Amino acid sequence: MAELGDNQSENTWPLVKFQFQVKIDDKELLFSEVTGLSSETQVIEYRAGHNTLYSVVKMPGIKKFTNVVFKKGNFKNDNDLWDYYSLIQMNTFKRSVVLISLLDEDGNPIMTWTLNEAFPVKMTITDMKADANESAIETLEMAYESMAQVSS
Repeated sequence: MAELGDNQSENTWPLVKFQFQVKIDDKELLFSEVTGLSSETQVIEYRAGHNTLYSVVKMPGIKKFTNVVFKKGNFKNDNDLWDYYSLIQMNTFKRSVVLISLLDEDGNPIMTWTLNEAFPVKMTITDMKADANESAIETLEMAYESMAQVSS
């Protein structure tokens, strides 16, 4: 039965995605966009030699995680992302824990995704066009080994 507006439960409305928080190693960084939170399980196809059916058995295999992409505006004297990316040396980067939280109207985390063993893999500086009328955006792409989701 449909609920009336005067006694609607908190579960009736879907969450909004425009209020979020990102922490990299407990340091909060401000981003305008986060994309790429995705997990995929590879499919293993197997057929035993004595199987009389002409089809394969499908089993879940290794999980793969896509790189997550963070975008933010460029600001004067704000070199945080570039400094973080510049710490990379051949296989010697200290890996990070990244927390991405979806926030409610009061700024409290509702859902949090934890990215473990994360490290930056790509930094894109803004493109520049003389006839553009938009903000300068820098992009940081990070790889990670595992992801967990926690609902508050």
